[in-house]
Order: sequence, then structure tokens, then C-alpha cells
Amino acid sequence: MPTDFGYFGPGSVTWRVHAEPLTMVGGLRALLLQALHPEAMRLLYARSSFQDDPWARLQATVIYVATVSFGTTPEVDAAAEHVRDVHRRLGITDPEQLAWVHACEVDSFLVAARYAGVRISNADADGYVDEQARAARLVGVPAKLTPRSAADLEAYFTAMRPGLRLTREARAAARVVIAPPLPVPRRWALPARAGWTALSSLAVGLLPSWARRMYRLPALPGAGIATTAGLRTMRAAVTALPENWKHGPHYRAAMARAAS
Repeated sequence: MPTDFGYFGPGSVTWRVHAEPLTMVGGLRALLLQALHPEAMRLLYARSSFQDDPWARLQATVIYVATVSFGTTPEVDAAAEHVRDVHRRLGITDPEQLAWVHACEVDSFLVAARYAGVRISNADADGYVDEQARAARLVGVPAKLTPRSAADLEAYFTAMRPGLRLTREARAAARVVIAPPLPVPRRWALPARAGWTALSSLAVGLLPSWARRMYRLPALPGAGIATTAGLRTMRAAVTALPENWKHGPHYRAAMARAAS
């Protein structure tokens, strides 16, 4: 029987991008971008309690992305059905809003991987965006709203920008991303805060210039170089960690299937 690698598998650009531990910085960047969509944020604040327990949402998102990337087909289908059910219960079913969330994630994971030093050619970038159309379909994004290349993705953001706003909800969401309450014992609070500040600062540094302007952040000379250096330094440190610290269980299980 063929090995079940789910919707991607060895050789996919998705495995290369999502195997990078610092993809999580891209996840924070995605949240900051997503917050600039006024209607999506209005609904989220009206129907979700994410601001009261941001860690639960962040953990659920990390697990979902890992499952879709590296899980078996039954695991992915079950996870996607759960997400669709949550969206239905919250009333978050607008295809255009789902497409916005998807595009922000795809763009952010790709940008973070490249800045961290993952070798991704322009053809690889197109392949990654095209592969991620499968992930979009799983949560109900129509094919006509799904970018299929890096150029499509860029054109999508250009088209969306006139409707984006820094609303009260966006400011509140950004504060949660940049300085969330940390669920750690008091003696670990200072190092945990320092570590999170380093990650969130890198996420802010990865934002496109137009998003930084919307957040009223100053344009700093050499910011891109500093972000690249910060990500690559952090990547070198993470590379030295034990495997079970560096990669999650979904990735390790996928690697075991690939090696069998």
C-alpha cells in the first residue's frame, strides 16, 4: 500500500517551507496583516473570544497548519472539517474573508522562510502558492479567489489595499500579537517576554512597507537587513536544538513515514 503523505508530501515546496521552525514568525506577520481587514476583524471581535485567550487560538492555528502540511489524508480531512464547523458556528463563512486569511498566511510563510535563509527560487515560490490552493479549498475558499502564483498573490494584495484600515479592533489585535499575556510562572516572565518580543519584532520587520505605514510605524533605514540578520541568527540557534524541540510531532511523523 502506498504511504499516505496527505495533500503534499516529500518533494513539495510546502514541506520545505513549513519544515522551517521560524515559519512561526511568518504566522505572527500573518495575524498583523489579517487585522487590517475591517470587516473580518469586526466579526472576529463580535463572535470570538480570541482576545481573552490568544494562546488557545495561536496553538490551534499552529496545530492546524502542521496537520494540513504533514498529516495523513484522514488527519487533514478531520482537521479541516473541525475548522469549517468552528467557522460555521461563529458565522465566519464569507468566502472573500476566508480568502484574505489564506492569502495573508501564504504570503507570510513564504516571506519568513526566504528571510530565514531557506533557498526558494521564483519557480519554487509559484509552486508553493499553487500548492497552497489545496489548503484554501479545505476551508472553503473558492478557486476563483485563490492566488495560484506569486504574481497572483502580489496582485491580490494590490487589489485589497484600498479597503484595508487600521481600526480600533486592528490596534487591539496587534497589541495581543506583539505583547500578549504570557502563561508562564513569574520567575520565567522576564526571559519569556524578551523572547516573545524578539519574535514579534521580527514579524513586524517582515511586514510590507504599506502595512507598516498603516500601523504608523517609522521607516527605519536598514530595517530589512536587520530583520534578515535577526532571523538567520535565530535560525542558527534553533538548528542546534534537539529534534523534538525544533520540530513538532506532525513533522516528525511525516519524516518517519518518508523514511520507511
